[in-house]
Amino acid sequence: MISEPRPSGAMRYVLFDVDGTLIDALDNQRLVWRTWAERYGLDPDEVYRVALRTRPVETFARIAPDQDAQKCLAALHELEDEDVRTGVYAAFDGASELLHGLQPGTWALVTSNYEHRVRGRFARTDLPVPDLVVDAAAVEEGKPSPVPYLQAAARLGARPQDCLVIEDAPSGVQAGLRAGMTVWGVNTSAPVDGVHRHFGTLREAIPEILAFASGPLPHRREGSATVE
Repeated sequence: MISEPRPSGAMRYVLFDVDGTLIDALDNQRLVWRTWAERYGLDPDEVYRVALRTRPVETFARIAPDQDAQKCLAALHELEDEDVRTGVYAAFDGASELLHGLQPGTWALVTSNYEHRVRGRFARTDLPVPDLVVDAAAVEEGKPSPVPYLQAAARLGARPQDCLVIEDAPSGVQAGLRAGMTVWGVNTSAPVDGVHRHFGTLREAIPEILAFASGPLPHRREGSATVE
């Protein structure tokens, strides 16, 4: 599935988060967690607040410690799979143009979701799926651990310093920074702490991302977050 690694420094690579970065799934996530919380008689707002910062099994441990974690996870997966089939959502403006503009083998998806859901959503929003998807099943440690991004770089044959991470969430930004990569934030009104550059929308970032991807040398990371 993955081609032979390229020589280090021969090109640059772009690693994308999915939900909130390429796919506008915020309302879907909120609805799924609300439905799940109501099924267990829990406060939906509190459940969602915790879920935004932790992986599902960690969320269950905090807000439903008396419940069977595997049954909780199965119920959540059922709701999420149904959302992929019937939910209403869209790709962010410019996402298709951007992904189609990148060379195959130079970009990957790094998501806390599962690959089959990503593929389902991408099919419904006309987004191309790259050769490499590092999903929740591929790693034992999720964001903000650097492991997902480091695994993506290793499987692409890339050095961390040759990788650009595109993120919208604090946990993802921290994961990219801890991996030693350049991190740009998109789709937020204010910069997430630590990002090297900030863009209010994905559309605004497209020319810069494509310019980064076309360069042969490691990208400079100096400077603080600025609104483009």
